[in-house]
Amino acid sequence: MTDPLDSHLESLHLPYTRQHYTALSKVVGERSWSCIDYLENLIQGEIEERNTRSIQRRIAAARFPVIKSLENFQWSWPKTIDREKVQSLFRFGFLTGELPSNIILVGNVGLGKTHLSIALGHTACLRGHSVLFTTAVDIINTLAAAQSSGRLKQELARYLKPALLIIDELGYLPIDKQGADLLFQIISQRYERAPIVITTNRTYKHWSSIFNNDSTLTSALLDRLLHHAETIVIDGKSYRTRDDIHDH
Repeated sequence: MTDPLDSHLESLHLPYTRQHYTALSKVVGERSWSCIDYLENLIQGEIEERNTRSIQRRIAAARFPVIKSLENFQWSWPKTIDREKVQSLFRFGFLTGELPSNIILVGNVGLGKTHLSIALGHTACLRGHSVLFTTAVDIINTLAAAQSSGRLKQELARYLKPALLIIDELGYLPIDKQGADLLFQIISQRYERAPIVITTNRTYKHWSSIFNNDSTLTSALLDRLLHHAETIVIDGKSYRTRDDIHDH
């Protein structure tokens, strides 16, 4: 009798129920469960397992280089950081509000901008949102290659589809006109549709130097990016040089 049942449960994609219905049936008497109790426990287990698999898929799809959390962020290291403002981001109003808001994390290298962006993205995955983490250079290289092979539209879709796009390290390397135009396409097409988190080591007045000193394009890009945006400025010395500082 169990073989047809196993087959039915497999065809219905109910792996938890298939694996546990026998074991749970043995405790029905011990726990004085009704048929409804028994069924409820199986369904609850199925839901929890599906949620776990969904979270794992979202985290894998996000392509985080490492996993970071807000809990292990070193608040005491930056000289200046608005802790309350950062923590408020994890309520995800910028993602779920009526109009999505971009988040720009500005500061020198080694102050935790990438850490915070990954923590934000990872928490978003846990809460059911699709996320993609990438660097500005990777976006430009990928889209430039796609453009030369006639696949730009398909590749652009990868950056437009996620509920949250995280672009790390904008400004660490200069971007030529083609790269700036490609990045502009992503920002303009996500404008007022879905938010972007950007980490950068350059304040806005220096962004023209990132984009080949093209002030017109830079102005148009900032206009869209900052129309609905929250800027977090982090100031201080690089966390990576902390040990060197303590040694001296």
